[in-house]
Amino acid sequence: MKLLLINPNITASMTEKAAVAARRVAHRDTEIVATNPTVGPYSIEGFYDVARCLPGLLDEAQRHTDVDAVIIACFDDTGLDAMRCLLDVPVIGIGEAGYHAAAMLAHRFSVVTTLSRSVAGITDNLKRYGLDAKCASVRATDIPVLKLEEGDSACIDQIREEIAVAIEQDKAEAIVLGCAGMADLMHQFSEEFDVPVIDGISCAVGMVQTLVAAGLSTSKAGAYAAAVDKTHVAEEAGDTAARISAE
Repeated sequence: MKLLLINPNITASMTEKAAVAARRVAHRDTEIVATNPTVGPYSIEGFYDVARCLPGLLDEAQRHTDVDAVIIACFDDTGLDAMRCLLDVPVIGIGEAGYHAAAMLAHRFSVVTTLSRSVAGITDNLKRYGLDAKCASVRATDIPVLKLEEGDSACIDQIREEIAVAIEQDKAEAIVLGCAGMADLMHQFSEEFDVPVIDGISCAVGMVQTLVAAGLSTSKAGAYAAAVDKTHVAEEAGDTAARISAE
């Protein structure tokens, strides 16, 4: 089985961190191909960055036509719906995977993420997935995404503090780590707090392996019908506008 793990931003160190987390839980016969676009934002922190990364993300995905499934290694599930239109194979976002895993492991869970501006996108996704009622809180540490790459102990302490508050005040019974850059903290915090602390990358690998093994693929019956390249339509429309203008 060959899985494409694609980081929508262009920071290679984040891609490698995600790959390590994925390979740690992958089956022995599963190959993880980790990649990222060459153009786009260095990190994804809110709606603007999400929009900026989409062209590079979709172009990069189309370079890998021999994979059995795709994991989008961004907690915003960036480009998830578009990717499902583009590809026939299963596509899973790590945010989606983390939420569903938490909902199966605990009655109520909290999300601990990076910047406050990311909270809106997370809460929107929870509503889309029908899991907002299971979420006790979404807490921001206000740590920039790229700061997580430095392994700064002060950043880890900030994450620890928000987890503690989510458990003590919000009554969360599980924690979802709200950034791919936090993937390496799952085991440490699970042991420390004695509740499931969930990394969406690990969950996504397990889920997508199951879908592939079961012979399932993305439905093309409706919303995820095959994408149509309309570039030529736009060119024709431009030619028509030019002719009308000339007349």
